[in-house]
Amino acid sequence: MWSLTAFLCVVWAATLLYGEMFAFWMPSLWSCSWPHLRHQSSSINQVEYSSDYVKVAVVADPQVMDRTSLHLAPKSLAMEIAKFYTDLFMRRAILASVLPFQPDVILFLGDHFDGGPSLSDEEWQESLNRFKHIFNLNMLEKNSKTQVYYLPGNHDIGYAAFHSNTGEVIERYEKEFGSRNYQFTVGKVDFIAIDAQTIDGHSQGNLASATWDFVKNVSKDIGLTPRVLLTHIPLYRPDRTYCGPHRSSSIINQRVSRAVETQEILYQNYVTEKTSNYLLDMLQPVLILSGHDHDQCTVTHLSKYGQVTEHTLGTISWQQGNLYPSFMLLSASNLTFHDVSRSKDAVLTQLCFLPAQTYIYIWYLTLFVLTLLVLLLWPTNGIGFSRHFGGSMEYIRSLISCIFVRNAAKEKNEDENCEYEMVWDAEGSMHLIKKTLKAPTKVSSDKGLVERGNAVIRPTAKKQMSQETDASVSLDVNIPVGSDATVKLSHRTNKSKAKMVIRRLVRTLRGFTVIAAVNVPLYMMLLFKDWVDK
Repeated sequence: MWSLTAFLCVVWAATLLYGEMFAFWMPSLWSCSWPHLRHQSSSINQVEYSSDYVKVAVVADPQVMDRTSLHLAPKSLAMEIAKFYTDLFMRRAILASVLPFQPDVILFLGDHFDGGPSLSDEEWQESLNRFKHIFNLNMLEKNSKTQVYYLPGNHDIGYAAFHSNTGEVIERYEKEFGSRNYQFTVGKVDFIAIDAQTIDGHSQGNLASATWDFVKNVSKDIGLTPRVLLTHIPLYRPDRTYCGPHRSSSIINQRVSRAVETQEILYQNYVTEKTSNYLLDMLQPVLILSGHDHDQCTVTHLSKYGQVTEHTLGTISWQQGNLYPSFMLLSASNLTFHDVSRSKDAVLTQLCFLPAQTYIYIWYLTLFVLTLLVLLLWPTNGIGFSRHFGGSMEYIRSLISCIFVRNAAKEKNEDENCEYEMVWDAEGSMHLIKKTLKAPTKVSSDKGLVERGNAVIRPTAKKQMSQETDASVSLDVNIPVGSDATVKLSHRTNKSKAKMVIRRLVRTLRGFTVIAAVNVPLYMMLLFKDWVDK
């Protein structure tokens, strides 16, 4: 039994080490790499030199949970547990999966918070502190050369219809994360970030006008430098457009809701078709990055300048409806391209998947149930080859003995079906001679007591056998019969079963206690190893 407990301890330890640590190492160790190291295009001979590319890690839709997330009481235990494990997953993702790639730039594509526009200043500040802790932003700003850029999402500032009533939401966002519309350069590639929540707003509105003014100013500087358009809300695509092999959920079609009075945007899945075409024609990007959808989607847009690929990234959180969270590695070229047709090679991308946390927890639950069943039902003497072999040999011996017993019984029956005749020799000795005789159809009990076959028993023998018979009859009368014996036997059986159940429960509890004593401290160590600031 102790060997079984030790084996289960090892199984649990290996499971926890993988689910809580090794699974997050897989992207950097095995499944993912910088795209410029994989790129095989013959059009660029310099890709073998890693210094020719700047490394950018792209993250979308963390949506740090708050009181608006799960319709739970804000300070309830269930809410706190959900927030902790959601934050922990994303912190492990950034520390163990993203940062080991040593990116030069980290780019957030919006929806940093879940209920940003609805939060009070105190609640928003609490979510901001958690956001910084999850993604280790304070340490990155102090001890790292990594640059971090942010894009506003609808869960951060709301849609255009919301802005007219709560301008302070945008003010606090810009105070912490900077301008909503801006341009920055990585290597020899320009990145253009726009506030997609306002771009489809009323044309006379201040926010929509500011976004369009920015787009027009940027469009005047179009040259040979490749451009990447950053928008939280994806550009328009026809309904049921195929999203590629990496999408796990159903396709989401366009939906736009407007306020009745102001006609401002209340909600939209994609930028409108007209606005999308304007952006493609005015900015002429070689690549578009977006979020908002929470699932992976790769589409190709047609503009008058050619085809443009858009990558919609899935969420980095495991609690936002996507079983397969992800992030993206992007390589931006440090080389200047004089041929516009080759400018797309200036930006290379690689989608990387994080552990499927939901399935990891399902496996924990399954292993817990299996552990209880094994400890409860495992034979007391264990299971081994020698025991199986010994049991088989015992069965064979029993089978052989059964055959011989049947043969002996057959010979005995043959003896009973014979007639014996007493013969005296010259010296006065008696001999019994067997004669074949058909078995009588019915033999009386009295005759059976005084005769065997046709052999005659002397009177003294008859008397002695009669006394023995009477004694046996009187003895049989004294044997308890009926329900009393059955009740006693049943009581003993139930008592034995109860003892066996209690012994197994105690054994199960003892084994489970040992397994927990070994693995609970390991689990707690793995939890807080990643949670504390580094």
